[in-house]
Formats: sequence, C-alpha cells, structure tokens
Amino acid sequence: MHALAAGAEAAIDSAVFLLLRPRHGSPRCRHNSTMTQTASSEPLLVLVDGSSYLYRAYHAMPDLRAVPGDPDSAPTGAIRGMVNMVQALRKSHPTDHLAVVFDAAGPTFREQLYPEYKAHRAPMPPDLRAQIEAIQEWVRLSGLPVLVVPGVEADDVIGTLARCAAQQGWRVLIISGDKDLSQLVDERITVIDTMSGKVRDRAGVQTEFGVPPHLMVDYQALVGDAVDNVPGVDKVGPKTAAKWLQQYGSLDAIVAHADEIGGAAGANLRRALSWLPTARQLLTIRTDCDLRDHVPGLPALDALRVRAPDAAALRAFYERYGFKGLVRALAEAEDGDRVQAGAATAAPAAGDRASLALEGDGGPGAATTERGGLQAAPLQVDIVSDEATLQRWLQRLRAAPLVALDTETTSLDELQARLVGISVGVESGQAAYIPLGHTGAEAVGRQLPLARVLAALRPWLEDAAAPKCGQHTKYDRHVFANHGIQVQGYVHDTLLQSYVLEAHKPHSLDSLVERHLGRRGLSYEDVCGKGAAQIPFAAVPLPRAATYAGEDAEMCLAVHEVLWPRLQAAPALLRIYELEMAVSAVLWRMERHGVLIDAGELQRQSVELGQRIRALEAEAHALAGVAFNLGSPKQIAEVCFERLGLPVLKKTPAGAPSTDEEVLEKLAEDYPLPALILQHRTLAKLKGTYTDKLPAMVNPATGRVHTRFAQAVAVTGRLASSDPNLQNIPIRTPEGRRIRQAFIAPPGCCIVSADYSQIELRIMAHLSEDPALLRAFAEGQDVHRATAAEVFGVDASQVTPEQRRYAKTINFGLIYGMSPYGLAKALGIDASAAKAYIDRYFARFAGVQAYMERTRAQARSLGYVETVFGRRLYLPDIRSPNGPRRSAAERAAINAPMQGTAADLIKMSMVAVQQALDAAGCRTRMVLQVHDELVFEVPQDELDWVRREVPRLMAQVASLRVPLVAEVGVGANWEQAH
Repeated sequence: MHALAAGAEAAIDSAVFLLLRPRHGSPRCRHNSTMTQTASSEPLLVLVDGSSYLYRAYHAMPDLRAVPGDPDSAPTGAIRGMVNMVQALRKSHPTDHLAVVFDAAGPTFREQLYPEYKAHRAPMPPDLRAQIEAIQEWVRLSGLPVLVVPGVEADDVIGTLARCAAQQGWRVLIISGDKDLSQLVDERITVIDTMSGKVRDRAGVQTEFGVPPHLMVDYQALVGDAVDNVPGVDKVGPKTAAKWLQQYGSLDAIVAHADEIGGAAGANLRRALSWLPTARQLLTIRTDCDLRDHVPGLPALDALRVRAPDAAALRAFYERYGFKGLVRALAEAEDGDRVQAGAATAAPAAGDRASLALEGDGGPGAATTERGGLQAAPLQVDIVSDEATLQRWLQRLRAAPLVALDTETTSLDELQARLVGISVGVESGQAAYIPLGHTGAEAVGRQLPLARVLAALRPWLEDAAAPKCGQHTKYDRHVFANHGIQVQGYVHDTLLQSYVLEAHKPHSLDSLVERHLGRRGLSYEDVCGKGAAQIPFAAVPLPRAATYAGEDAEMCLAVHEVLWPRLQAAPALLRIYELEMAVSAVLWRMERHGVLIDAGELQRQSVELGQRIRALEAEAHALAGVAFNLGSPKQIAEVCFERLGLPVLKKTPAGAPSTDEEVLEKLAEDYPLPALILQHRTLAKLKGTYTDKLPAMVNPATGRVHTRFAQAVAVTGRLASSDPNLQNIPIRTPEGRRIRQAFIAPPGCCIVSADYSQIELRIMAHLSEDPALLRAFAEGQDVHRATAAEVFGVDASQVTPEQRRYAKTINFGLIYGMSPYGLAKALGIDASAAKAYIDRYFARFAGVQAYMERTRAQARSLGYVETVFGRRLYLPDIRSPNGPRRSAAERAAINAPMQGTAADLIKMSMVAVQQALDAAGCRTRMVLQVHDELVFEVPQDELDWVRREVPRLMAQVASLRVPLVAEVGVGANWEQAH
C-alpha cells in the first residue's frame, strides 16, 4: 500500500518521533543507526543526557495537561515528550546497559571556581520544573537506571562512565545534542544527536569543528561557551580557533607563540592569556568522579543493566497523567504476551495461508512480530492462489457490509503503477491477498492470471452498491483505472477520516494504527529493505508479502471502526468528511485528465531566461570586480561582506553572514549588487523549476502534465499540488505570469478561469459582522477604497491611489496577523506610523477587533478554532509557555478560520460544478484548482453555459452575510484567462 502522509496525545507520538529520528534514517525502521548493528561481540553502553532531553521534550511539545482543556491541572507535555523520545531511542539503539543522567540541583566545583558560571542562564520554566520528578519516575518504572549525582554535572557523570566503560573494552554511545561532549570521543566513544541526526565520531568531530576530539577542549577555550557564560578570546570564532590549532597543534603551543600572532585577534589572545587556563578547566569534562555510591560495583557496570518495566506501576502512572493511548498500548502489549505461546505452536492452515504470528518475522517459529515494543495482533491471511479460493472470497466480498480494499504496486506514480497484488479485509483478524505479479521462485504456480482475477473482480469493483473503504483511495482508483477498471462504491477513506478529525496529526496508516489501535505492523522497509539494498515488492517472498498486504487491509478496516463513530457523533465534522470524500472523486478525474502545455512556448521562454540570467551574471561580476557563482551563498557572502564591505545584517546559526532573501532585499535598497542577485535568483528558479522542468514531465501516453493533488496536508483544508506543483507558480513578476501562457487548451477549446473575488475579506466580514465591512460588500463598493476612506477620514471619492494601497495592505495584513513592525516594513514607513494606522483601523472597524479577541479566547479555551462550516483547525501551541510559538499560534488562530472557510468554499464549488457538468452532459473538464480559482478546459460550444453557470454555482454554494462573487475570464491559455 502506498499512502500519503500529511503535515494532542497521539499526535505527539508521531510528531516527536519524527522530530527526533536521525535525518538519514527511516521513522519506521526498527534500527535507525547502523552503529548498533555491527557483528561485534563488544558490549554496548548507552548514556542518555537526560537534562538535554528534558528541555528538548519541553520545547518540542504543546501545553498538554493531565486534564485536557484544564489549564490548572498538572502540565504533562515534557513528560509525554520524554516518554516518546526515550522509547524511540530504545528502538533505534537497543542495548542491555543504559543510564539516563540528569543534573542535580545545587552548585558544582565550577561555580566555586568561577561564580559567574552559567550566571546568564534563564531559570528553568516552572511548568518544566514541575514535571522533572515525574519524568525521572517514569524512567525508573520503565526499567532504566537513573543517575542524579549531587554536586556533579550530568556531563561529568557521563564522562566518567563513558571512560570507565571504554577502558574495559565496551563501546559507548552518548545520546546528546551538547557539542561539549565531543571532547570525550575516541575509537570506542561516539556522541549521537538524535535531534539533528549528527554522529560525532572521530571523523564527524573533525568535519564539524575542524579539529580532532582531543583538541576540542582547547577549541572551546578559545571560542568560549556563551550558553554557560564562559568567555573565550574576544572576536575569535570557530574558524580562527580551528586555524590556530591546525597551525600550532594545541592551546599550550598557541599561548607559547602568542607574540607571533598579529592583528586584533592576536592582541585579544594576549589579553586573554591569564584567563585561558581557567576557561579550559571550566570546559573540561571530568572523567574521574567518584560515583560508587550511585553506581554500585564500579568499575563493573552491572548496576546499569536494563530491567523489565513495572507494567502495573506504569499503567497507574499513565492513568494519573491522562495518557490514554499509552494505557491502551500497554494493555495491547500484555495481551500479545498472553497469546504468544499459542501462536508459536500454531500450524499454517490448509490451502495457502500466511499467519502474522508465523510469517511476520520470516517463517515458522517466530511467535509474534514485534514493532517498537508493541505486539502485533493475530492475523490470518488467505493467499488466493486457486480458483476455488477466489470464488470463496468473492462470496465473502459480496456478503460483507464493508470491505477494506488495498493494492500493492510497482510504483508510487499513480498513472504508471501496475498491480502486483490486491488485498481485502472483511473483519478483524481476517484478510486475503491475491498475488498477481510476484517474481520469486516460490510464487511460481501460486498466482492466478491477472486477466482472470480482474475479470472475476470487475463486477464487484465497479458496483457502486458494494461498499468499500481504503486508505488514500484516490491512489488505488488510479491503479485500477490503469487496468481498465473504474472502481465504484468507495464510501470511506481512513486517510480523510483522520484528516477531518485531527488535521494536525500524521495520517499514514502506520500512524493511525499506532495512534488508535495501539498496534504496529510490518513496514515497507521491513519487507523490502531500504536504501540501495531495497528490493521491489514483487520480489518479496510470497508469504511475507501476503502478511504485509493483508495486514494493511485488515488494519484499515479496524481504524475505520474507530474513527467512523467519532465522525458520526460530530455532525459538522461529518459534513466536512462527506465533502472531502466527494472532492477526492473530483480530484481523481482532474489528475487523470491532466492539463495540456505548450512545450515549445516553455522552451522559448527558457532560452530567453537563460540569456537574461547570463546578462545579470556579467553585470554582477562587473559590479563585484570578480567572477563568482551567483547561486552560491558562500561566494555571495565573500563578495558582499569581505570584498565590498556591505553591512552584515544577520548571521546564520553557524555564525556566518546571512545572504537570505530578507537580507538581500534590505541591502538592495541601498546597493545595486544585492538587487541583481535577487533578480538572478528569481529568474533561475523560474527556469529550473518550470520552463526547463515542465516539458520533461509531460506524460508520453497522454501528452499532458498530470499534477498530484493532496487533500490531507494543509491543516486549513487547502489542497496541495505536487509533481509538478502548479499552485505556486510565481505571478508577481511578468516572467512568472508568462509561465501560465504555456497552459493551453486543445483545438476547438479555450481555457476558462473562475476565481472568487476577495474571498478572505468577505469571510472576515461574515465572521466579524462588522457593520462597515458588511455595508461595503453589500453595496458592491471597492472594499480597499472603502477601508481607506474610513482609516484616513476622507470621502471615498477623494481616496488617493497610495491611500488605497495602504488600506489594501492593512486589510490583508490583519487577516494574517501582521504586527505594526510587519506593516511598517510592508509599507516602507516607521513602526509608530504603522501602529497609528492599525489603531485607526480598529477604531473604525471595531467588529474586526472584537472578532480577533473572541477567536483568540476560543483558541485558548478549546485548543482549536473552526471554519464557518465546522472544520476544526487545531493549534497545539496556543497555550505554549514559549512566547514566539504561542504568538504564532495566536496569529494562526485569526487567519485559519478565514483560510479554512475559503478552502471549504472552493471544495464545495468543485463538487457542485462537477455535478452540474455531469448532469448537463458537458464535455468541459476541470483541470486545475489553485487557491480560490478553478481552471477549466471548455469546448467552444459550451463556453456560454460555463460563463453563465459556473460563477452562479460558485456564488450559491453557501449563504454568508455578504454576497459571494466569482469572476470568470476566458482565453486561449491560462494567462489570457486572467
């Protein structure tokens, strides 16, 4: 099965796991790091920097509470984050010996040595402090050793244990994002940052810092540590420190040659000579701490052996803090343990059957398939390899009230994919797999002919009265259509059920199964491998392939049985779900039809863009006085800041001068070279992304480009377009707009664009019920002119173009939560003037301000806001103690109902217009949906009907307090239709 994954408690499982997994690994892979999978017999010790994990868990999470929605109940976000982080770690780096090390309260020797040590650190947030005891309790209940040593920092505990283990021949993995621990790295000790995926072994440290691990203390002493308030040498950064150490070999040697080092850096070094020994002492991690009272038996490490978790105490813990999903997962795991013995001795059923308990990990004798500590449910899968079994399953399909249908295919490309197999699920624990294209030797003679199977299934597949469900059904409909079958009767899609109920969470079947069933099945990587060693699904041994495929169908049905009652209990969400199901069918038709492009026009544009790009490069080289690569941020920085001496406005996280778009736009106000670089970037992107790429994406079988529309991505309900993305063609420049000239109609047809007029402002008027806005739209006024008249206190007829521009910026800016600073930047005025405009706006449009305050309050109370039609837009950070994240969530709370309502309206229009086209027997085809616009391919003899009916249908899909208006344009290509 190929399912598209999207963009409170259950969401945290996947969100934190994705946040923490190594970037080079798979989120569902049992072991993310090859480092723990060597054939070495050396024992492994894993040391977890618990203090680092604490903060990461806290800042990664929304403001969860033991009683959801009750801000006075105990905070639980950091606890839940820590649970997930440690569980993910246990799966990715399994070992029998592990310790989680936390800082103890109180001073250490470093404060005695230097009272200003860590003096600038902000105090720990009270909500985090309140969760530390519970976090440490959970670690202990999970069977993991916890170390908190008074008077000793966690780094020193880790350093001592790491060196002790390494000296005894152990391999050591330190799990931390703290670069200070790099000084411990040697041939046996490695530091892994599970957040960024960085592996700091000897080579990794050298590559990252420019010095080997044994010089890291010297390097840190020169650079200093701002986090711990340890000064280094003034104005000496990472590059200079690494260069000196490479040249002289050590800090002591640098000090000995301090008089030879010239410039300001040398002078600063000489001023710091008396301080450097103290800095090095503060920054050196101790490896000789006396830990015998906390790790009995040292130097032996038996005290750090992982024990069995206390299941009963863990259940009570999870119940105390409201972690229902974890309670359920714990119960499922215990149930799996109880059935394990029976499953292990079971024999395969007669005929061809694959049992998950037997085949899940490769064959008879494997009692269960363990996926991250969760036990898989018993599952019986029939392999349909003969006519009698096929007929028996056809009878079951016709008799079942609902059948989960899934495909295994040759490709993720919907229009290219061919069937390898079909799986169906009809009840819990029961599924069938019909192999059709397997190539392994064991599949010979065990597959019915493809044509025979499809002929037998066709009446049921194309029966609209035979109810079916699936996960991302649009994909499977394409696959069957590739074989000439138009599947009817899809009444449910678990991907869309999840999207409507919990848009802010992942929607892959794996995620849904873990979240709602407390189970975990085989992953695609489990059966096919990964990376260069991955094999096609057709080459997977048949019993294992059947287990994987049957599991998908059975789990899909089980997830539906959980989610469907929740939708039925929420009438507004049920209507949104019905809308999404209808939209999925419309999108399938749009994707299948595609859009015609003029490849020759794009090639001409590409040539012209190439000429302009080369001219810009020549001009830029002349301005700089040197040739350089305009596509290289590093070379741009060298030219702008080192050669030309332009002011550095911002730095990257690594400390280098930034050359991002915001910086270049600011510099372009005063300097010509940044303006040229921005022009170059814009044109190069147009050429690379569109004029060069689109012709190569034409499907040779249809002569068209077929974009993929994704529903379950944007939390606001907006559609996303990919492969190619046709929703983000830049239209602010003439060159960008010209791209749309290449989207054409076939002979005898034209392109029609139907676009909602000022839809989000109309929705704002509806939601806020502001009298002035309602009046402007009711009277058909130019709303920006009307706003300018109100804000500037003049008659509408006296509004100047500049005033209208200001009003337009204010209108749209406030929808997106623009601050006075943002408005000042947009208008090119100072912040005090921008604030005055905003104040004047709210004084004249008091209803808008009241709506915003009301919406923020609702968001804080419920954790979500709603569209006019009831779509829920969740805001996990709305109660976050992190100020910037909370402010961003408050801005989103204002905009989301408008953007989400606009998404609902355009989707309602798509369904209404398609139904009208079908009812009228029209040949007109909807080919694109872009934001608030629908694009059609219209035969000339249907043009009048489309121009009349489409805007009428779009205006009448809903009744708001202001009229909806859709404007229609016609042309030979998409650009002309605007």
